[in-house]
Amino acid sequence: MTTTSPTPPGTATLPAYDLGLLVLRLGLGLTMAGHGLQKLFGWFGGSGLDATSQFFASVGYPAPDAMAVVAALTETLGGLGIAVGLLTPLAGAAVVGTMLNALAVTWTGSFFSPDGPEYVIMLLAAFTALTLTGPGRYSADSFVPVLNRHRLVYGLAALALAVITAGVVLLVRD
Repeated sequence: MTTTSPTPPGTATLPAYDLGLLVLRLGLGLTMAGHGLQKLFGWFGGSGLDATSQFFASVGYPAPDAMAVVAALTETLGGLGIAVGLLTPLAGAAVVGTMLNALAVTWTGSFFSPDGPEYVIMLLAAFTALTLTGPGRYSADSFVPVLNRHRLVYGLAALALAVITAGVVLLVRD
């Protein structure tokens, strides 16, 4: 009589997935938070809010000062939320919306160029994946009653919100 194990040989177990999600969340989240802090305070060699506002004005966003603050806070708080796994669907969606705008602004027609969109596309894909999968067990969400069991519907709803919001923001650009 042969028995089959519930997990095929060579397949990662749930703790391995959770640890992998933790590493991914920390790397992506802290990178994005650092990027936001560059915009917000000029830290880590960043340009600060004034230069970020000038950039937003140059690419046709209305109220560039407000847009610079929104982008900086979204990247900082969304990145930190992803890093600690807090309100993961909303944190991921916030970054996805920002990356959709970044993609629309930075796309030059050439994929692999010095200023190509491949970095933004990778961030967009990674944050979308985390929004859909959830943060794993090693996260602050595991202590939030509504979010301690991530549901695909939370991720899908958050992504829909991100796409709609990003679309509206892009439509008001000159």
